[in-house]
Amino acid sequence: MLTSLPEAAREAFRTRVSGDPTGAPGWVRDIALVGTGPGWFEPDGVVWRVHGDLSTLVGGVAALLGQAAHPLALAGVQRHSAYREDPWKRLAGTARWLVVSTFGSEELAERESARVRGMHETVRGRIRGRSYSASDPGLLRWVHLAFTDAFLAAQQAVGRDLTPRFGRGWPDVYVREWARSAQRLGATDLPTSAAGLAEALAAHRPQLAPVPDAMRAFVTAPPGLGAAERVFYRGLAGAAAHVVSPAVAGCAGVPGRGRGGAAQVAVARAQLRGLRLALGEHSPSEEAARWRLGMGPAPAWARETAA
Repeated sequence: MLTSLPEAAREAFRTRVSGDPTGAPGWVRDIALVGTGPGWFEPDGVVWRVHGDLSTLVGGVAALLGQAAHPLALAGVQRHSAYREDPWKRLAGTARWLVVSTFGSEELAERESARVRGMHETVRGRIRGRSYSASDPGLLRWVHLAFTDAFLAAQQAVGRDLTPRFGRGWPDVYVREWARSAQRLGATDLPTSAAGLAEALAAHRPQLAPVPDAMRAFVTAPPGLGAAERVFYRGLAGAAAHVVSPAVAGCAGVPGRGRGGAAQVAVARAQLRGLRLALGEHSPSEEAARWRLGMGPAPAWARETAA
């Protein structure tokens, strides 16, 4: 059934995650057109494979739950973004940074990092007597830790098994290589292994606080979804609740890893398997990168432009 998913449904999904029904807004097209060589990460390497997997949909929900457990990170989101009014626009903005950093040329990735650093400069303030700034290296470190842990755990739980291709040490490779993106934003003292990542998250426990009920409800059941989308998203959020790090799960108000959840994970895995069949092997962002590098055919939008 999913292989015959109507084009309207595919366009709706692409609009959710990129802001464009084709899945190729201007910043995706820049991945194909700006620069000529590889970017920060090896083509078809570990970072490409993790971020090119639909498990990122589960990882994204888990990352938001984890990041919101830090009161200063939460204040930055609540006070300096329109996530309540237009949560999908913010999602597309986050997706932009992720995929451009992953698949773009070095020139484009550096340009994207500069854009994000400029945005961070405006996110600052005080909450309950404590100052916060999105440019603070320590706060950037926390956001990176929660993000990296969530995406790694989601890949292991609901994504394709990368061990046959990269060996049992691929999680360490992912943690070490993806740190480059956070370093370019100003984060420091980043772990370089999966064990180091777990230790760094656990060390943050004294700084964390319970995620407000309203925020947790927003992340796990965002507004504006159609009936079918709500069912699908519920499956993703159910798995995400069992992907969050044990160091953060209590504050996030979810069971976390190692606390059951086999049924929820199985549901999400099946959902993503079907969605992959419907959407194709590669995302528009990866298609653009593969074309730039001579590894694949021109994307549909490039063929239409040429015609």
